[in-house]
Amino acid sequence: MSRVTLEERVAALEKQVGNLLAEHAWSGRAKDWRRTRGAFTGDDFMKRIFEKGRKIRVAERKRAQPRNSKKRSSNS
Repeated sequence: MSRVTLEERVAALEKQVGNLLAEHAWSGRAKDWRRTRGAFTGDDFMKRIFEKGRKIRVAERKRAQPRNSKKRSSNS
């Protein structure tokens, strides 16, 4: 039984890793959040989600506004 040297084993592993990296590089476009753009166009369920989110943001803006907004000076 022949013994494989450490250098031969490392060389074989480097070759395999190189092949895997080369395959990955050609696997197509990188995954990106922009690929989902338009995925929910016309979806009624998503429209409801967007509307509820909009209402939450409007309510948060109202709560964040100063309560004494009438006392502010308009002489700026």
